[in-house]
Amino acid sequence: MDDSFSIDIKEITDLLNVKVQQFNTVDFIKDDPVLLPHRFHKKQDIEIIGFIVALIAWGKRKMIIDNGEKLIELMGHAPHDYVLNYETGMLAEKAFVHRTFNTDDLDFVLRALKACYTKNDSLEAWFKLNPSESGIKQRIINFRKAFFETPHQQRSEKHIANPAKGSAAKRINMFLRWMVRKDDKGVDFGIWNSIGMNELYVPLDVHTGNVARTLGLITRKQDDWKALEELMTNLQKMDENDPCKYDFALFGLGVSGEIK
Repeated sequence: MDDSFSIDIKEITDLLNVKVQQFNTVDFIKDDPVLLPHRFHKKQDIEIIGFIVALIAWGKRKMIIDNGEKLIELMGHAPHDYVLNYETGMLAEKAFVHRTFNTDDLDFVLRALKACYTKNDSLEAWFKLNPSESGIKQRIINFRKAFFETPHQQRSEKHIANPAKGSAAKRINMFLRWMVRKDDKGVDFGIWNSIGMNELYVPLDVHTGNVARTLGLITRKQDDWKALEELMTNLQKMDENDPCKYDFALFGLGVSGEIK
């Protein structure tokens, strides 16, 4: 990074810190898919609804929320109990559809979640690292390996992104932000303790990517894992302990139209 950008980044940091304060509030919840896990108080209910809603979090936010509502209804407003008692055949043939995520995909996800909760108290267990490993990328890779031990159709694998193949894994990173960040602002839950906030990566999509490029935080054209690493290198310079908080600022600047 050259000296001129080092000077500019101070102004960018000031701007983003202001926008974090503006958007990281409970007012953010009402129009965002994070609204749905906020309906629950039990840790496992929050995890399950949060995870599945994150998996279907592409398209218009209203559609995501509406389909998330259908999912909660389908699970009898008791996600953990539903998962523990789930058996293939409980879902009607076309019980749930969100874009390309269909009933077969949901059946697999529910069976995989059951496999996790039968042996573990929390989905957090599947994001653990081996002693020689580090980083959120490896956590996601380990999670995918555990998740896909449950028998499934090949088509279902596309719904859980693979950073080892270059994906920015936007939806999993968003879910991890929800579970891990602790800041008492009322948006993120902070119910997981084995992952540090300093490990988290921003859920990079086309909107946050475009804002980040306008601000000079990304030079890479693709919204892939390499672009995400470039972005996080810059955000970590702004706040090494909680770089993911800037997701609120980048997202808010894009949604508000202040930066496109």
